[in-house]
Amino acid sequence: MELKELRGTKGAPSWFGQVFFGRKDGFNSKLFATIAEIQPNWKVGIYTGDNLFTFGKNLSFLTDVKFMAAIAAHTETNVERSTIWRAAVLCWAGRLGLRHPGDFVECGCYRGTSARVVYDVLSLHDHPDRQFWLYDLFDYPEGSRHTKMPGIRPELFEETKARFADLENVRVSKGSVPEVLTDNAPSRIAFLHIDMNNVKAEIGALDALFDRVEPGAPIVLDDYGYFGYVAQRDAERAWFAERGYDVLELPTSQGLVIK
Repeated sequence: MELKELRGTKGAPSWFGQVFFGRKDGFNSKLFATIAEIQPNWKVGIYTGDNLFTFGKNLSFLTDVKFMAAIAAHTETNVERSTIWRAAVLCWAGRLGLRHPGDFVECGCYRGTSARVVYDVLSLHDHPDRQFWLYDLFDYPEGSRHTKMPGIRPELFEETKARFADLENVRVSKGSVPEVLTDNAPSRIAFLHIDMNNVKAEIGALDALFDRVEPGAPIVLDDYGYFGYVAQRDAERAWFAERGYDVLELPTSQGLVIK
């Protein structure tokens, strides 16, 4: 079934992503067949993808013209188009970050898609005093335990830098976190996004950067609520609990902390 056949829902807007992680049993086709059958009776906002199936939601980010323009311009894969709710959370956090002094940081930028969406939605070109610092391995060293993401290879570093070549206030750095942060990170942080799918690296990032995050600024932990990374969740929950914080687990599987 073509997804475009389902986009005509009356009432609240809907979004039909095709990727459900960990499913290889025809779940997607069965799900969309069910939606097509019952959709005429709902006439309410539906979101599928990224291990989410919700209905009766406003999905307000789908009516955010600037956000949807950035999604259209910068998402290229089914995974990126299925995870736009995560991107909407990052944009919300970025707007909060703009209320505080400091730079933006993303540890685990991968192809740079989410960072580029945030940059455009927040019009960070109008804030030349703020730097957006992006870090990633871009290629896996021998024996690495990082999640094997498609497209990871030596050329990815240059490709990601090229994606931001027209932006003077974006810095893309290659290296292992937290080591790459030594003498190569901002002293004040207004927005911190951690997405490395690796316990040691993510705790290392928190150890290195948390004290630099401004009071009231957001920290977003990707995959905090995804069962495949429960060890990561446990380590980060304990890390924040020691400092008197409770991580909010979002339906998008992200974790949210306001310092």
